[in-house]
Amino acid sequence: MTTATSIFAPVERDLSTLIDNLTSLVEAQHPILGAAAEHLFSAGGKRIRPAIVLLVSRATIKGKDLTHKHRRLAEITEMIHTASLVHDDVVDEAELRRQVATVNSLFGNRVAVLAGDFLFAQSSWYLANLDNLQVVKLLSEVIRDFAEGEIQQGLSCFDTDVTLETYLQKSYFKTASLIANSAKAAAILSGETETFANQIYSYGRNLGLAFQIVDDIIDFTSSTEVLGKPAGSDLATGNLTAPVLYAMAEKPALSMLIEREFSEDGDLEQALSLINDSDGIQKARDLAFHHSQLALKDLQCLSPSLATDSLAELTSYVVNRIK
Repeated sequence: MTTATSIFAPVERDLSTLIDNLTSLVEAQHPILGAAAEHLFSAGGKRIRPAIVLLVSRATIKGKDLTHKHRRLAEITEMIHTASLVHDDVVDEAELRRQVATVNSLFGNRVAVLAGDFLFAQSSWYLANLDNLQVVKLLSEVIRDFAEGEIQQGLSCFDTDVTLETYLQKSYFKTASLIANSAKAAAILSGETETFANQIYSYGRNLGLAFQIVDDIIDFTSSTEVLGKPAGSDLATGNLTAPVLYAMAEKPALSMLIEREFSEDGDLEQALSLINDSDGIQKARDLAFHHSQLALKDLQCLSPSLATDSLAELTSYVVNRIK
């Protein structure tokens, strides 16, 4: 099976430099915040978001070397993503992420919130220093979208009237916005036209939606050991994702269980059984594949290169993560 490491081969050295730079960017700050941030950056992960920025950058500079601004954009992208994860873990009261202790479990919620704020503030400072107003607007919009996505999710818990359109909008805010806008920003820094940059934005949007839909499927199909949390955790907290929305249309009893918030013994287990007995997961797979194919089509604007090939391979990788 193709791995993220092999796909990112054209920017492997760039990613290594990025991690070194991120650590140095935070180590001179307050010791506790610096320790929290360094813990995050050393915790592993595939670095998909900055890798996409670097791949788009290499695909659009056509053989030239990456500029300082391209590299800094990738660093900003990872800082914004990491900050959002810290805040997510506080909201979710998560103790582990990628099998590593979360900042809130190590340092407490207060420090975790401040660490997330610190990273958002740091990213905003470095963003302003790119001296490109269009890029500043794009990445500032991402930070706003994160907040909007969290608010939407919080207000729609156990709401069986949530539509697929609303779900996709929330998925855009929480996942696809960063990928889409940072990819577009990379194209802009390369001097591409607005039309071209919008095509790259569309690639990021569709890839991000496919990625989030697959993550939501994995919440039902993977083991607790793989997830680091019990299967069906999103459903248990009232977060209704694509597999659930499709299953509800097929299994009316599921809506009743959700509306009473799994208040009776065996409710959650019955709900999971109804979902697995429906076409909900398969329909969600089809939806993810649809967006991955749209993303692949969006890449037709790029000239052939190793970086372009990697961006294309990503469209298959995101949907093949499902067991």
